[in-house]
Amino acid sequence: MTLVEHEQALSRKPRTILITGGAGFIGANFVHHWCQHYPGDRVVVLDALTYAGNRKTLAEQEAQANLRFVHGDICDRALVDALLQEEAIDTVAHFAAESHVDRSILGPDAFVRTNINGTFTLVEAFRQHWKAHNQPAHFRFHHVSTDEVYGSLGPNDPAFTETTPYAPNSPYSASKAGSDHLVRAYYHTYGLPTLITNCSNNYGPYHFPEKLVPLMCINILMGKPLPVYGDGQNVRDWLYVGDHCSALDVVINRGTPGETYNIGGNNEVKNIDLVHMLCQLLDELAPELPVRPSSKLITFVTDRAGHDRRYAIDATKLKTELGWAPAQTVETGLRQTVEWYLANRDWWQPLLSAEYQAYYEQVYTSV
Repeated sequence: MTLVEHEQALSRKPRTILITGGAGFIGANFVHHWCQHYPGDRVVVLDALTYAGNRKTLAEQEAQANLRFVHGDICDRALVDALLQEEAIDTVAHFAAESHVDRSILGPDAFVRTNINGTFTLVEAFRQHWKAHNQPAHFRFHHVSTDEVYGSLGPNDPAFTETTPYAPNSPYSASKAGSDHLVRAYYHTYGLPTLITNCSNNYGPYHFPEKLVPLMCINILMGKPLPVYGDGQNVRDWLYVGDHCSALDVVINRGTPGETYNIGGNNEVKNIDLVHMLCQLLDELAPELPVRPSSKLITFVTDRAGHDRRYAIDATKLKTELGWAPAQTVETGLRQTVEWYLANRDWWQPLLSAEYQAYYEQVYTSV
């Protein structure tokens, strides 16, 4: 934390924040960020600890007196009501979601339940809580969403802005689009002070192994094939998770209620190029790889159903109105990420369970 950030943290009114999905990838990184920057705040983490939730990620924070972890479901209205009242919550940062496109293709029902029904449960409970406290102006409900709600871009199309029409193409993105619309409606119908952010592809520490960056890192370390969908030419805008957390911090503390802000890393990269970058980094940083050069492990597999070709975020609004810009390039962020996976095998190795292996085989059957 810089001296300026420290002074800002001391001058602001402390918050009591409920972080849903705080044991997941982005949520846990946000818990780390918030506890570091605002040690005077009360933090309550609610997480169902499904396959991608890992309480071990929060071990250091749980040792602090200002953090309470609750194992529970965001669809449990009685539990949500109790937490809002008991803890006098004034801020919700809503990360809890089913978030993997491949899993949404295999089983969309869980995505509808968590992403739509769960968001409805939270926002309605928070509305009643806000109303019972005479609608305080400082309350905030921050909904964390994705750029995938906007659909797919052509190679020369302009990047997504906050006014880009929604056109989701997977059960995952459709369920997130539905949750975005619910949160937006609660601002326009009830005046609930909501905020929505739509981010590009995140990467960094504590990422469950099924996602592209950790999957490639771990498979390289294990000498396993590196499955690349289709021709590998799909483009994503890559956002380091630490940058995402700093942007969320800015939006929660300074954003205008009712507004949506896009968060991007300004790093458009083709999937195949990203895989080659990871191969080069691991060839450099991991001298005892089973296969070298690791690029020999790249294996093209049958493309994902409904695979969006390109995503790109225009984060001009966030920069212009709130002064935020990413600190990491894809090169610096990927190097930090690879170094983390090399130094934290005890975190990711237990996640390679029989259940995970069965899922892996189901998805990548053409490897």
